[in-house]
Amino acid sequence: MHLVNKPKTARGEETLQRICSAAEELFADRGYYNTQIGDIARKAGVATGTFYIYFPDKISVFRYLLNELGHQLRREIRAAAAGTENQQEAEYVGLRTFLSFASKHIGLFKIIWQAQFVDMEAFKEYYETFSARYICHISDAQDRGEFADIDPVYFSYILMGIYNFVALKCIVFDEKEPSEELVQEVFKFIRNGAFATSGDSAGAENGGGERKKDRTKN
Repeated sequence: MHLVNKPKTARGEETLQRICSAAEELFADRGYYNTQIGDIARKAGVATGTFYIYFPDKISVFRYLLNELGHQLRREIRAAAAGTENQQEAEYVGLRTFLSFASKHIGLFKIIWQAQFVDMEAFKEYYETFSARYICHISDAQDRGEFADIDPVYFSYILMGIYNFVALKCIVFDEKEPSEELVQEVFKFIRNGAFATSGDSAGAENGGGERKKDRTKN
C-alpha cells in the first residue's frame, strides 16, 4: 500500500518531518480517533492541502509512523549489538537500546499500543516483522547451545512481551527514564530463565559475559 509521497527536495523533507512530528504528538496525546487532519496540519504549521501532498488520508500517516518506528528501532538495535560476542551480551544490549529508544520516542511507542484498535493488520505486521527477524537470532543461539530449547516463535514473543511491558510501566505509567539498574534487574530474570545455563556468563548484568571455550555450532 502506498502510504506517503516522498519529497524530492530538502524543503519538502523538512515539511514531511513536521507533519509526522505533529501527527506523532497528537496521536500520542489525544489518540487517533480524536485527532483530525486539520489538527495535524495546524500543529505542523502547514495548510490542510499540504498534508494531502504527502499523505492520502489520516490512516496513511498513522501506518507510516508505525512502519518508521519499526525500521528505526531494528536499525538501532542491530547497530548496538554489532560488536557483541554472544547472545547473552546481545540480548542485554538489545534490552537497553529498546528502553532508551522507547524513552526518546514515547509518542511512537504509544502509537504501537493504539494500533491494535486502529488497524489490527498493521499492529500484527509490526510484531510479526520484528518476530521474524528475532527468530533467526534465537535459532542460531539455540544451535550454539546459548538459549534454552523453547519454540523460537513463541520465544520471540515472550522476550518482546517482557521488553514492551517493562517500557510501559517505567516510561508511560511511571514517567521515568529507564536506568541501568532497571536493565540489570530485568536481565536477571531473562538470564536465569531464557538461557540454557545461568553460570556461563556471570558478568551479563554488566553487559555480557565470557563465551564458553568449548561451545561449537551444530
